[in-house]
Amino acid sequence: MIGQFLLTFREVLEASLITSIILAYLVRTNRRPLTKYVWLGLSAAAIASLILGISIWLVYGFLSKSIQVLFEGIAAIFAVGVLSSMIFWLAAKGKVIKEEVESKVEAYATKGAGLALGAFSFVVVFREGLETVLFLTPFVPSDFQGTMIGATLGVLASIALSYGIFIVGMRIDLRKFIYFTSVLLVLLAGGLAGYGVHEFIEYAQLGAVDLGWFGKYAYKLDIPSDSPFHHKGFVGSILAVMFGYTVSAEWGRLLVHIAYLAVALPFVVRAYRKT
Repeated sequence: MIGQFLLTFREVLEASLITSIILAYLVRTNRRPLTKYVWLGLSAAAIASLILGISIWLVYGFLSKSIQVLFEGIAAIFAVGVLSSMIFWLAAKGKVIKEEVESKVEAYATKGAGLALGAFSFVVVFREGLETVLFLTPFVPSDFQGTMIGATLGVLASIALSYGIFIVGMRIDLRKFIYFTSVLLVLLAGGLAGYGVHEFIEYAQLGAVDLGWFGKYAYKLDIPSDSPFHHKGFVGSILAVMFGYTVSAEWGRLLVHIAYLAVALPFVVRAYRKT
């Protein structure tokens, strides 16, 4: 649930902050009537994201066992790719997001194109909604209730923080905040990458495909399934989502997990230290 909360919180916060920048700029430049187009775009994007998520999860329920395993693997790896691109982009461009957003809003507003503003808002919010759906998809089959609770709390917390920053005037160092959450998301993405490989290995084994040493276990911990420290137990499930913890892992899963962290963590740390 904590991992799902962090994913949703981060994505919705980004959408909320960018939308707030758009609205604040329009108000500051005496273009308040144009804000209605922003709200229309935001609302349409939220509805579209919700419909997309429900559709994906409904389709999953009609798949066979082997295809479900393959689907989970593909969803996990795809989510890692999108999550990584977002983390790296923010690390490189995060300090100029406000200026870039305002320049685009100015261009649309100057032309008097309300529909263009609405479309811009829709794209900004739907992109984050799409990413959130992709990130949560691998967790839904194994922990539907925890995923829904975490996602709901993430949405509420991100909206509350955005309100505090832009309406109440709460002071927060967003650069540092994004840096620390980026590090946490890298750790989460590493575990997700390993999980995706695990699902591919399981799919291959269901098809009687021998992957050699790649599919053999690198370790097995002697922890019973009813223990809270099992990766499906209370403590273990939190560690599993946040850090990719599991009581047993194939060599392929372990190597991909370590390789991802070895590349992504140093990149993020260096990128933020430079700025």
